[in-house]
Amino acid sequence: MPELRSWFAQQLGAERDDVLITPGGQGALSSVLRALAPAGSPVLVAVPCYPGAIALLRSAGLVPVPVPTDADGVRPELLERAFATTGARALYVQPTYANPDGQVLAPERRRPLLECAAAAGAFVVEDDYARWLGHGASAPPSLLRDDTEGRVITVNSLTKVAASSLRIGCVVARGPVLQRIAGLRMVDDLFVARPLQETAVEFVTGSGWSAHLRTLSTALRERTAALRTALARHLPQCSYLPPKGGFSLWLQLPRGSDGDEVTARALAEGVTVGSGRHHATAEDDTAHLRLVVSAIEAHHVDEAVQRLARAVG
Repeated sequence: MPELRSWFAQQLGAERDDVLITPGGQGALSSVLRALAPAGSPVLVAVPCYPGAIALLRSAGLVPVPVPTDADGVRPELLERAFATTGARALYVQPTYANPDGQVLAPERRRPLLECAAAAGAFVVEDDYARWLGHGASAPPSLLRDDTEGRVITVNSLTKVAASSLRIGCVVARGPVLQRIAGLRMVDDLFVARPLQETAVEFVTGSGWSAHLRTLSTALRERTAALRTALARHLPQCSYLPPKGGFSLWLQLPRGSDGDEVTARALAEGVTVGSGRHHATAEDDTAHLRLVVSAIEAHHVDEAVQRLARAVG
C-alpha cells in the first residue's frame, strides 16, 4: 500500500519508491542477507548479536564473523581489520538499542563505520527493529540519513512496538540491490496481505499512536530501573552496561560461571533468562545472561532477581 510505504519512508528518511513492505523483520532479514552474498561467503556481525540473524546466516550457508563492540557500539578499528582479513562484503549491525545490550552506536562512530564499508565495497545491513523502544530520549536517526552511496539497507518492523502477531515491516534499499531483494521477496511470499497492511496504517496514523509510544517508553523505563535496583541489591557481583533502550539487559556473570548452567538453575527457580551463548558466534571467556523485561511487571522484578541470585550462587 502506498500509504504504508510513505509512512515508513517518512520515519526512516527515505523515498517511498525505495521501501518494500515485508512480513515482519525476520523475513526481511532473510531476503536481504541472501540477496547480498552467495553461500559460503563471510558476513561481519557486531557482537553480542541478535540470535535470529546468526541463525539466518547459517541457514543460508553464510559464515558469521564477529566484530566486538563496546559501550559506543561497533569498534571502527576492529571493523576495518575484519573487512581486510575476511574480504566480507556485508556487515550486520543494530545501531539503535541493540539486542541484547540496549546500546546505541555513538555519533562519532557512524561516519567511520560507513567509511569502512565503502573502502571494502560492502553493504551495511541496519536492523532497526527497536526504533520505538527508547526509554525516554529520542532515537537517533537511521544510518540511511548518513549514507550517500546507497550502501545502507535498513530493515524495520512494527512487531516489537505493536504486537508479536502483527508481522509487518519493511526493507529500505537503493539501486540495483533493491531489485534483487524484491525478486527474493516475490519468491518467498509474493506480498503482504492487504488487510494486515490496512491494520498497520490505521494503527500508526491513528490518534492513539503517540500516546501508545509514550506509555510503552514509560513502562520500559520503569521496568529497567526496577531491574537495575534489584541487581544492585541481590547480584552486586555481576556487571552490565545500562541499556539506553530496548527491553533487555546484558548481564555479565562472575568469572568461572557457566551461562547454560545458570540458565537451567534459574528455570528451576521459576525464572526464565537467556544464555549469552546464543548471542555469540564464537567462544567467549566470560558468561552472560540476557534479562528481558517485556513480559514482567515492575513490581515482580525484585522477586525474579532474588530467584536468579539463588541460581547464580
